[in-house]
Amino acid sequence: MQNRIVKQKYHTEHYQREKLEQSIHRVCLSVRELTGSAELTASHVCNHVEEWLQDKVEITSQDLRLAAGRYLELYNPAAALVYAGHMDVN
Repeated sequence: MQNRIVKQKYHTEHYQREKLEQSIHRVCLSVRELTGSAELTASHVCNHVEEWLQDKVEITSQDLRLAAGRYLELYNPAAALVYAGHMDVN
């Protein structure tokens, strides 16, 4: 997948599933989701995000966070709230 992510400092990097998966996994664990369930949730969220990314060449990191949060809400609403709140602080 050759999607480019425009970061806050306006540099770009390629989409990295591992980074998104780790982020989702960590936030799920932070709301006391079991490890196996957190891994599965992260995988499902990444699958949805990658489907959403298919027709896009370049997006902002904010767009990526919003999409991930929207899909995370389907699997773990509490984690989605923490994810959205954490991103608002940064």
